[in-house]
This record gives sequence, structure tokens and C-alpha cells, in this order.
Amino acid sequence: MEKGSTKDQILEAALELFSVKGFEATSVSQIADAVGIRKSSLYSHFASKQDILDTLTEEILVLVDKHSMFSEVDRKSAEFEKVLETMTVENVTNQIKGQVRFVIHDPNVSKARKMLVIEQFQNPTLSKMHTRQNYENAMNYFIDFFKGLIEKGKLKNEDTMIMASQFCLPITVWMNLCDREPEREDEVMELIERHVQQFFKVYGKE
Repeated sequence: MEKGSTKDQILEAALELFSVKGFEATSVSQIADAVGIRKSSLYSHFASKQDILDTLTEEILVLVDKHSMFSEVDRKSAEFEKVLETMTVENVTNQIKGQVRFVIHDPNVSKARKMLVIEQFQNPTLSKMHTRQNYENAMNYFIDFFKGLIEKGKLKNEDTMIMASQFCLPITVWMNLCDREPEREDEVMELIERHVQQFFKVYGKE
């Protein structure tokens, strides 16, 4: 989100409040107060609190897609084939660490993730987004990734759903740990490196 205009300030203030209080517990008046404008002035930019949320989620999804390793490549393309052909444990490790750093350090993405955690049991739309962003996107990518590596004879022929779960879910837990305890980031990066190396040692073909 670009800063400067009143509309951008409203979005920034709303995301800050949503990430701390949640969407449902935040009022339009609180957002207006945080920006330093009247509630009536806010309505000249957005029709409702839901309109603010819809705009926020659209902008953040664009941001995430732009930087996500899971949306960079069409998995039926020649480009993805090249990714499979040139795969090394080192480049997978670096990609994962780069993705985790982006997710935990980008202020808008970090706040959006916290909002989704708060709202996952209250707002059905945000609950689905939370599942998609924190589970389905990564799982679907790595299921296809491991299937491709199996077909190329680089990995053992095992259940790719279980392989993707074993690979992705510890990383998700470690990202959540960094959200709560950011001082442990170096520890998490080391764990990710060891995790990726061991995964390919277990499933790699001799």
C-alpha cells in the first residue's frame, strides 16, 4: 500500500487495528480516530468497514502473489520443468528462507497474517483466506513439485500429500513462532536449513 493519501492512511490504520483487535472488534469510528478524521469523512472514501477489508485483502493478496514462490511459476510450463531439472537442496533452502523472511518482515503481510489468526473462527471469508494462504497454496505447490521430482527419478516414489505435509507444516509452525518471538529468527533459519537437508536425505534417491 502506498502512503500519502487519506484513503491510504485509512487502509494503513485499519490494518493496524485489525491485526491487534480483529476485524469484528474494530469500529469505523476507531479507524477514523486513528487517521485523525471524522467518521463522515471516512465514508467519502469507503462505503463500509467491509469495503475497507475487501480493499485491504485485495491489495495484500496482490503483494503476496508478487513475492510468493508458490505463484511465480505455472506448474504446467516449461519454466517449471526447468525448476525441476535444476533443483538442488541449496536452492530449495534459499527459496524457503527467502519466502519466510518476506512473510515475517513485510509489515503489511505480517499484520494481515495476525488479522487472519484472530478472525479465523469468526469470519468465514477470512477463515477460508487463512486456510488458502497458510496451508493450501504451499501444499499444492509442493505436491506438484515432489511429483515432478519423483517422475524425474530424483525422489523416492512415496505419498506426495504426506511428503508435502512433512515438508511444509514444520515451516509453518516456525513462522508462527517468529511472529510471537521475533528474536528467534536465526534459530528458525537454522532449523529450516537442517529440515530441508534431512528431507532430501530421507526421500532422495541414492
